[in-house]
Amino acid sequence: MKLLTIAVPCYNSEAYMEHCLETLLPGGEDVEILIIDDGSAKDRTPEIADEYAARHPGIVRVIHQENKGHGGAVNTGIDNARGLFFKVCDSDDWFDADAYQKVLETLRRIVHGSVMIDVLFSNYTYNKENRKVKNWTMHYEKFFPQDRPFGWNEVRHIDFTHYVLMHSIIYRTQLLRDVGLRLPEHTFYVDNIYAYEPFSMVHTMYYLNVNLYQYYIGRPDQSVNMDVMMGRLDQQLRVNYLMIDYLPQIRNIRGKQKDYMLHYLTIITAITSVLMIKTGDPELLRKKKELWQHLKQVDPHSYYWVRRGILGQGINLPGKGGRKVIIFCYRMAQKLFGFE
Repeated sequence: MKLLTIAVPCYNSEAYMEHCLETLLPGGEDVEILIIDDGSAKDRTPEIADEYAARHPGIVRVIHQENKGHGGAVNTGIDNARGLFFKVCDSDDWFDADAYQKVLETLRRIVHGSVMIDVLFSNYTYNKENRKVKNWTMHYEKFFPQDRPFGWNEVRHIDFTHYVLMHSIIYRTQLLRDVGLRLPEHTFYVDNIYAYEPFSMVHTMYYLNVNLYQYYIGRPDQSVNMDVMMGRLDQQLRVNYLMIDYLPQIRNIRGKQKDYMLHYLTIITAITSVLMIKTGDPELLRKKKELWQHLKQVDPHSYYWVRRGILGQGINLPGKGGRKVIIFCYRMAQKLFGFE
């Protein structure tokens, strides 16, 4: 069995996929690079994928499938992974070389040690083009113990400026299968589900304070581009509803594990809400209200947990004046942190 499977969803990725793959190859024989060609038809993505598999047998595998979207490609990766651990790397992103070797060394040590983990966290860096602040790293040393396995009882309070994205996560592959994770096909923003549902079965964790994942931001068609996000609010809303509908599955979870999952749900619901507020569209403002009502109907206890926090209160300030305050705070956060 391989130590780590890295799934690389590719859709018309000719312009950048080779850079991504070249940063993954130094993992050597311990690593399986699983390229999922998600129905690419406009460029040489399928041919490039096959060329890499031919040049690096035993390391690179390719699966060609009809287009299913990012979620469908990740599902295929989970289904076909041969690695003990599983990581997703989008084809326009890449790994830092030194951090990559430290991650692999850590995973080898864990596998041969006495305590198996469910998830390994590392940092990720935003690499932005044409911005005053080009690089900004999300790290977690304030919240997680470093360089050793730990449980939920050792996790410190995570503030509303931090949450763990897909880019930070390496799961134990069998955990993903045990939890039955299936991401929606042909839907954007499913990485939020990926970084949420599996934590219902996570018990033992490990944090390595290295900047492994290099997250590129700069293409105008990226899902995190603000204009694109505003045009896909229906999909952001769909993902948010799916996350809320998962709450009955975690009803019996207690303590910091439950708090973490509700913290993540709060962040995503706040993002969805502020995007709808920014439009000023009465129909979307109505849908925002319906979203919060749905949360209350599905799980009143979780609703009050989310609603009483600083984000839950702030995003629901009443009236036009409240909405202006929300938009002002969002713009200030954009300038401070450099996100969209």
